[in-house]
Amino acid sequence: MFEVVDKVIVITGGTGVLGSNIAKSLLEAGAKVVILGRNQDKLNSVLDTLGKQGDLIGFSCDVLDKSRLHKVRDAVIQKWGSIQVLINVAGGNMAEANVNEDQTVFDIDVAEHKKVIDLNLDGTIVPSLVFGKAIAEGGEGSIINISSMATYSAISRVMGYSAAKTGINNFTQWMAMEMALKFGEKVRVNAIAPGFFIGEQNRKVLIHPDGSYTDRSKKVLARTPMKRFGHIDELNGAVQFLCSEAASFITGVILPVDGGFSSFSGV
Repeated sequence: MFEVVDKVIVITGGTGVLGSNIAKSLLEAGAKVVILGRNQDKLNSVLDTLGKQGDLIGFSCDVLDKSRLHKVRDAVIQKWGSIQVLINVAGGNMAEANVNEDQTVFDIDVAEHKKVIDLNLDGTIVPSLVFGKAIAEGGEGSIINISSMATYSAISRVMGYSAAKTGINNFTQWMAMEMALKFGEKVRVNAIAPGFFIGEQNRKVLIHPDGSYTDRSKKVLARTPMKRFGHIDELNGAVQFLCSEAASFITGVILPVDGGFSSFSGV
C-alpha cells in the first residue's frame, strides 16, 4: 500500500459510487478525507456509512460554485491546517446530451451539451483553482483528475462527454506544467482514465434487465484484452499511488486503468 497516512485529501463527487469508494480506501489507508457532494441526504448517508473508518468530514457543495468552494477550503484548513491532495471525481454523462441511435449529431440539444461540458470540464477546473492554490502554497501535494476512454478515440453517442474529458486531459497537462514551473517539483497534477466499469449511470446501456450483456457491452469487451469490465476497487491502487511520494517524478500523466482497452486496435 502506498503511503497516504495523515494526508488531507479533498474528494469532489464524494457521494457517488466512485468518489465514496475512493474515500473508503483512503480512510482505510490512514488519510484524512473531505468529501463534497451536492445532495445533503446522500452526503449524510456516506458520512454515516464511512464515518467510523477514520477521519472524515463532508460539505454540501456545487463544484461550479467558486464562492462556496472557498468557504469549504477555509473550513478544511481551519480544522486540519492544510490540504495535500485534491481528487476531482465530480462529473459524468447526461443522457439528454447523447446522440442516440435514431439521431444524428445535428439533433444535439446544445443546452444539454453545455451542461455536460460545464459539469465535467469546469467542474474540474474550478475546484483545482480553489484547492490547488492551497496545495501550491503548502509547497507539495497532488491533484488527480478523472479522464475517460472517450478521449482516446471516438465513442459513439457521447460527444459532449468526450469533448469535456478531452479538455480535462489538456488541463491536466497544462496545470502540471504551471505548478511545477512556478510552485516547485513537489506539486504534481495527473489524471486517471478509467476503462469500462458498470455503474448506475451506464448500467442500462451495458446490461439487459435479465443480466445479459447488451450489444454495446459486447463491442466494449471485444476491444478489451482482459475480456471483462473493471471492478470499482481496481481504481484505488492508482489513486493511492498518485497521491503518494512513490509518484514523486510523475506529473502531467493520464494513466489508463482499462484492462488494455486504450492499447488495443481490435485486430
